Amino acid sequence: MFDGDRWNEIFSSLAKNKLRTFLTAFGVFWGIFMLIIMLGSGNGLENGITKNFGGLATNSMFIWTQQTSIPYAGLPKGRRFSIVNEDIGAIKREVSQLEVLAPRNQLRGYGGGNNVSYNNKSGNFSVYGDYPEILTISPLNITSGRFINQLDLEEERKTVVIGRNVKEVLFGDSNPINENVKINGVYFKVVGVFESTKSGERADRDAQTLFIPFTTFQKAFNYGNRVGWIAANAVASASAAKVEKDITAVLKRRHKVAPNDDRAFGAFNASVRFQEMQGLFNAISMLIWVVGIGTLAAGIIGVSNIMLIIVKERTKEIGIRRAIGATPVSIVVQIMMEAIVLTSLAGYFGLLLGVGVTELIANALGPAEGRTMFTNPTIDLRIALTALAILVFSGAIAGLIPARKAIKIKPIEALRTE
Repeated sequence: MFDGDRWNEIFSSLAKNKLRTFLTAFGVFWGIFMLIIMLGSGNGLENGITKNFGGLATNSMFIWTQQTSIPYAGLPKGRRFSIVNEDIGAIKREVSQLEVLAPRNQLRGYGGGNNVSYNNKSGNFSVYGDYPEILTISPLNITSGRFINQLDLEEERKTVVIGRNVKEVLFGDSNPINENVKINGVYFKVVGVFESTKSGERADRDAQTLFIPFTTFQKAFNYGNRVGWIAANAVASASAAKVEKDITAVLKRRHKVAPNDDRAFGAFNASVRFQEMQGLFNAISMLIWVVGIGTLAAGIIGVSNIMLIIVKERTKEIGIRRAIGATPVSIVVQIMMEAIVLTSLAGYFGLLLGVGVTELIANALGPAEGRTMFTNPTIDLRIALTALAILVFSGAIAGLIPARKAIKIKPIEALRTE
């Protein structure tokens, strides 16, 4: 390994035909370069889509009521009904694998704008009535003040937490904490400001949102005991799909909905969506590795073929070395090291350029805010080292066949070769 003459011989052999060596090395270089670029692109896609969920708990779910589609217990199909406060306690008692349960309301329903004002400034923003537990399910970054707490709920305090865009529209650069904003004619004291942990449109929606205590919401806006929908987390060891089924079973029984009426409730189960995405990302990653390794294999085959040609050209030299006492092992090591050096150098520069290009793309894209489909297309160091290890191993394999051919050459026949 540390024999200077051997290394001189390796580089001398590769330098004899520079164009041939360059073209052979380029195949390996291009193979690993494309593998790194594709892996980086796959990571960028996964990072972008995952960031769009903004830390949403992977075992979370959201459940709401719809029209019944099956007549049951003397009641017709097409009936509308609502979740009520009493249902929340029943769900907590009867669903054992529930970690967090948070009833929610939204003023004017999904997507409804509301008149929110402060002094002579106003805007249409979304207003939610929530429990503090909602942060466990859908995290937010509190930048000033605090979020609603349990005392706010118990005492039905008129407190509100506002999004970044709400703060900019109503208060500009002023500090909004302890100021009063008017929501549909009712005054609320600002106790906190938040920023979204999501990106893209979801972040924009969060930025234009206000949160008030759930109990205050029901009383201030005459919602009675109605619940718009519920958000929940399953315990880590439980199936979120099963917990969702258990919750809807409790609600069906309490509201006289047919057990087999699957249209009476709507649901979004993050666990199912995350599993679908993970399956998609795994498939993309597998495809990238298959295509990348296939491209790399084409370059390795080129190295093997060139080494066969080199062995043929050096038949007489190999015969002379064998005649003066060179062992088969030394011949094999020499040929394999030439292949390994060629593939390793080409692979190293391909790896270096690939990582450099992905880093340049990541820097050119800038901060991830506002982008949802492609974020931080970088390569994990372990992946890069794995790719390099595969390359070195492939170089050894590429040199093995020519090396075995070399040791089969008989010294007498080799010396006769012109």
